[in-house]
Amino acid sequence: MAQREFRLPDLGEGLTESEIVAWKVAPGDRIELNQVIAEVETAKAVVDLPSPFAGIVARLMVDAGVTVSVGDPIISVEVAGEAGAETADAAPPNLVGYGATTESVSARKPRRFADTPVVSPVLAPAAEVAPAAEVAPAAEVAPAAEVAPAAPARRRAAPPVRLLARQLGIPLETVEGTGDRGLITRSDLERVAGAAVDGSSRVAGDEESTLIPVTGVRKLTAKAMVDSAFTSPHVTVFLQVDVTPTIELLERLRSQPRFRGSRLTFLTAVARAVCIALTADPAVNSRWEEDGIRQFRHVNLGIAAATPRGLLVPVIPAADTLSLGELDGALSELVQTARAGTTPAAAMTGGTFTITNVGVFGVEGGTPILADGQAGILAVGVVARRPWEFEGEVALRSVVTLSLSFDHRVVDGAEGSRLLAAIAALLADPASAFAS
Repeated sequence: MAQREFRLPDLGEGLTESEIVAWKVAPGDRIELNQVIAEVETAKAVVDLPSPFAGIVARLMVDAGVTVSVGDPIISVEVAGEAGAETADAAPPNLVGYGATTESVSARKPRRFADTPVVSPVLAPAAEVAPAAEVAPAAEVAPAAEVAPAAPARRRAAPPVRLLARQLGIPLETVEGTGDRGLITRSDLERVAGAAVDGSSRVAGDEESTLIPVTGVRKLTAKAMVDSAFTSPHVTVFLQVDVTPTIELLERLRSQPRFRGSRLTFLTAVARAVCIALTADPAVNSRWEEDGIRQFRHVNLGIAAATPRGLLVPVIPAADTLSLGELDGALSELVQTARAGTTPAAAMTGGTFTITNVGVFGVEGGTPILADGQAGILAVGVVARRPWEFEGEVALRSVVTLSLSFDHRVVDGAEGSRLLAAIAALLADPASAFAS
């Protein structure tokens, strides 16, 4: 048998590093060609990583939670039917869902292990998403046979516990686990540290702090925000709007048979208004390029989502071609994939305009930063009942603050203000625009 190393492959889109979120195999496991061996988080999404060959896992060369560069070895596998014991690099894997290119040499099915849930679900702006569940421990397995030299026993702990151990500076090898079959728990780390910890690690003096590594989406987002803020001259305009007619219309539509079962949230109405306004006046549905301003025919609508992984912007392609019901369905699908943590990388590219719903946090407004390569972003504040002039009298009305940031190279003040006023007008009198 020959021992072969599998190096982290290039997962596309120019990404140079990825984080090992969770291993799906352990030393001693027999694996088959294209079997998922790990969940890997890139700066775009969490993806399944398949094995490029079959054999027996000799060693996991990287702990879960560690960020590695493309080309770094991550797992060593004993492959049958190959002479010699030299280490060889694996060919790029055949990604799951595309089928194998050669037959598996494995003689039996791989053992099943408890799934480790992704701890970075995407949160849709219009829905609450429950916190990530406690990570289940992997099943205990026998050590690999015929592997020399034998790798030291690896202490078992869930990825969040491993991250906390690194933050506290506690080697897992020094901790005796009290969990199921020796699993190291958070309480074990607290005991070793000498005091209960709540996500904070002790430093010199009386202060407490935590150093949180910036990787994956957060790292990419930070760079993109800096690039955008210092490249595109941002201008933000604000407008308060009485959206009582939209709120009332949505309530009526939900009772109609064709919308039965639909969520029809206020965000759906805003998305529809944005698409209508951009179709009528596409100046902001554009991008600055060296040779000129590229104006897009369709509105590829991004919906900004704050997640534990960082800011994500899933895109609804050609949202301007969708009816109110179809747009609501597309937003509902975003929520479902968010809860499942399965938003694909391809769904976060190609946006031409973005909506960020800060109202879900009770915030009235702000100055949103443009997504890279886009000329406009709309922040939607909380819808609140406020005293408002209505038909010559003061009445309680549903009022929202809209904040539109735009690239002043692409859009002048008049164009930006005109777009915001058009969106506000549709939300103030939505009957004709949202009927279909």
